[in-house]
Amino acid sequence: MKLAIISHTNHYTNSSDTIVGWGPTVSELNHLAPHFETIYHVAVLHPFLEAPASAIPYTAHNIELVPLQPTGGKTALDKLRIISSMPEVLSTIRNTLRKVDVFQFRGPTGIGVYVIPYLMWFSSKKGWFKYAGNWNQSHAPFAFALQRWLLKQQSRKVTINGVWPAQPQQCISFENPCLTMAERTLGLEVIQKKTYEDPFHFCFVGRLDDAKGVHLIVEALLKLKGASSVGTMHFIGDGPKKETYKKTCETNAIEAVFHGFLPRENVFKIYEKCHFILLPSKSEGFPKVIAEGMNFGCIPIASNVSSIGQYIRESGFLVHPVNGQVLSDVMTKAMNCGAYVLQEKAKAGHAVTESFTFEHYNNRVLSELIR
Repeated sequence: MKLAIISHTNHYTNSSDTIVGWGPTVSELNHLAPHFETIYHVAVLHPFLEAPASAIPYTAHNIELVPLQPTGGKTALDKLRIISSMPEVLSTIRNTLRKVDVFQFRGPTGIGVYVIPYLMWFSSKKGWFKYAGNWNQSHAPFAFALQRWLLKQQSRKVTINGVWPAQPQQCISFENPCLTMAERTLGLEVIQKKTYEDPFHFCFVGRLDDAKGVHLIVEALLKLKGASSVGTMHFIGDGPKKETYKKTCETNAIEAVFHGFLPRENVFKIYEKCHFILLPSKSEGFPKVIAEGMNFGCIPIASNVSSIGQYIRESGFLVHPVNGQVLSDVMTKAMNCGAYVLQEKAKAGHAVTESFTFEHYNNRVLSELIR
């Protein structure tokens, strides 16, 4: 059986002229590949941009990238280019679908506003959709809301984050994979050795901008300045406001390390030495970094958006409403819980991550989506 993946995953050419792509998606496909004859990945290739450290190569020999030219952006002209690229994108997708037995479209994304209707109305190919955003978001951006509405109107299966009232029959709650069974075993060993005593170390993994709540983390750290229980804050990732956050921390003598993008194994090493992972973002689906962090004993302190609360209510701390003062208060509460309570939360979090293994995901894909 041959599979087409249609996504907005960014790909690059590294210094060895090897195609590399965003680590979490590439890892997912590498683990899925043994179950298919060929996987064609229709996705964006940036031929002239430097590959970030989070980009990795495909290790499965039967995955082929079908490159799309980069489109979209923040300006009105950038968004118009999404429309002007429609014929080329649809032609590429149509030609790829002719080669395969089944497809997966991964959204929401800019091209989704026209690719989803195309797949709905002009393709009889078997397939399913993945909606990785906040399925229950009340004020979603127009393009995201339109894609979510379209997916509710069609009959192919849609994998979503969380379980919701009046969930359409074709919408299946599905965890996003990010861990191997070996990593699960390693994570349990880390938790058993980790001591939940001050000073407590924190981490954030993701895009460094206000939408992800990084400004709230910095604000909370300012409020907690001088507290002996607060150790080092690790920021992993990059973004346009990175230097602004970094300067604020340096000016106020906040112990923070800005690592930039890191390879997966290096991120895991930081999880191992941190006690909490912070994610006070405005909107999410269910970020894989929460599951990764919990696997290594990082107790989540996160905003109660989308399905996050459904997974971490017993194994973490929820921030609501989402602002710097509340985040500071929740961090203080977490640090004052006591070692036994924190150890139990860490164990509960590790149990949750069983559903986030590649093996679990592959079994569900094969049995529930393409049978």
